[in-house]
Amino acid sequence: MIQRLLIIVAFICAISCQKDKKESVVAFTGSAFGTTYSIQYFPGAFSKKVSKKAVDSIIEVINYSMSTYQDNSYISKINKGDTVVVDAHFIQVLDASREVYRQTDGVFDPTIGNLVNAWDFGPESQIVAIDSAMVDSMLVSVGLDKIVLNDHKVYKSHQGTFLDFNALAKGYAVDVVADYFTDLNYQHFLVEIGGEIRSKGKNKTKDQPWKIGVEDPNFDGTRSYSKVIPLTDEAMATSGSYRKFKVDDKGNRFAHIIDAKTGHPLRSNLLSVSVITPTCMLADAYATAFMAMGLEKSKAFLSQHKEIKAFFVYAVSDELETLSLNGFPDSK
Repeated sequence: MIQRLLIIVAFICAISCQKDKKESVVAFTGSAFGTTYSIQYFPGAFSKKVSKKAVDSIIEVINYSMSTYQDNSYISKINKGDTVVVDAHFIQVLDASREVYRQTDGVFDPTIGNLVNAWDFGPESQIVAIDSAMVDSMLVSVGLDKIVLNDHKVYKSHQGTFLDFNALAKGYAVDVVADYFTDLNYQHFLVEIGGEIRSKGKNKTKDQPWKIGVEDPNFDGTRSYSKVIPLTDEAMATSGSYRKFKVDDKGNRFAHIIDAKTGHPLRSNLLSVSVITPTCMLADAYATAFMAMGLEKSKAFLSQHKEIKAFFVYAVSDELETLSLNGFPDSK
């Protein structure tokens, strides 16, 4: 009996000591999709070993599926006119694209790539006049209805259609990496790829939710974060016009986002949108969609979709204004 009591006391002491001891975060970084990724996590008693090689492999597989910069990727082959047997990753992103395309009445459209390329967006470059007939001819090829999925085979029904998943592929990759950590039984981690983020649990070192900076829209290329929010078991993505834009000969600034209805760049006072949803893929897609919608249409959309949290930064007479909707958290 005494021996059993000693064992119980020792067990209680061990647990107490563990609680008093602050846990240390494990972190590593890498390259992905022309940018970088960073991961922070806290090992658990029943967690399996994490492999950086496995994370890099996930990114490589998704890149091979959806990168328009790789000539032999699935998406590049489809854009060349081939019928391609695609993987499950491609199908999930295509299905999500169709859903956001439907929800936004075609404002979010991953087939707008030819027009984006035609307008030749680059940092601080000037608007180049494109013949309206050329724009109209390109608009004929725009629309997700021109991407056909039959079982696992994908092809385009119009020769000029250019499919580009840039607006949600990074967010999807964040989700897949987060699922990898969940499958290994990790309860507290943060995954970030190129500024797109998904969190689970908390920062156990500080015993607080993960803290995420919302980037300020700085046109000079510098980075600052005047708003820092808590993020627990959710994902956040940001889209902005302050890094990619053009200026016409009158000094008007145009966003790099193309209006899928007109084929022309958007002239908008909306500088950035940050979106919080359960998955990073949807946060990524809706952040792009709201930039294309503009502030007023986004507000109307969000009044019907309370499950999507959003934070807007926009300009009014050279002054920056902000708007939080649907419970987007305040700085902590």
